[in-house]
Amino acid sequence: MDTVMLSRMQFASTTIFHFFFVPVTIGLAFIIAIMETMYVRSGNEEYKRMAKFWGKLFLVNFAIGVVTGILQEFQFGMNWSDYSRFVGDVFGAPLAVEALLAFFLESTFIGIWIFGWEKVSKKIHLLAIWFVSIGTTLSAFWILAANSFMQHPVGFTVNNGRAEMNDFFALITNGQLLVEFPHTVLGAFATGAFLIIGVSAYKLLRKQDVEFFKKSFKVAAIVGIISSIGVAFAGHWQGGG
Repeated sequence: MDTVMLSRMQFASTTIFHFFFVPVTIGLAFIIAIMETMYVRSGNEEYKRMAKFWGKLFLVNFAIGVVTGILQEFQFGMNWSDYSRFVGDVFGAPLAVEALLAFFLESTFIGIWIFGWEKVSKKIHLLAIWFVSIGTTLSAFWILAANSFMQHPVGFTVNNGRAEMNDFFALITNGQLLVEFPHTVLGAFATGAFLIIGVSAYKLLRKQDVEFFKKSFKVAAIVGIISSIGVAFAGHWQGGG
């Protein structure tokens, strides 16, 4: 095998492993935010316990997703240096915005959420997890903006043998992005929901903490059904485009 094939195999394995965790992270963050909202509105401590329990799974997925994502960044430069040199001024922009805006938003408010229980007010703590959920969704948007550019290059001109951005707005309104983003995010919501449904169903079959997992199942099932229907429509839209 030549270097190109080895590079493809290495990057593919990294990307596949990375994406095992990313949709789960996005989906869990959203559902945990819903659970904590229910706790703040109702005062029912069971919803607080649910947010904490599923939050542990979220944090594990988040950590692994970050580490594998960093490996991808290195491989852009090491495996695909010619590509990065040619389109780096365009392709690198949404990746930089993702790191400086979305990821910093996530990581900052994750800290408040983890360590803020009983230390900040309920509403501030709730706001923190919603910012985390928004941050994970924004991360998806900017990463998909870079991916969409690879599928349908827009907003650039070639000068001195390199692609240079000349229209950032075209990059973030790329038609490819407008169909990729809803499909991916709704798929992530469904993935997080069905993870919770699966774990809850297993626990219910074993009759362990029945009320807790019954509530978790119900919340996740509602999100799973709605997002699954959304994925079908978004997928049809993307396939038709």
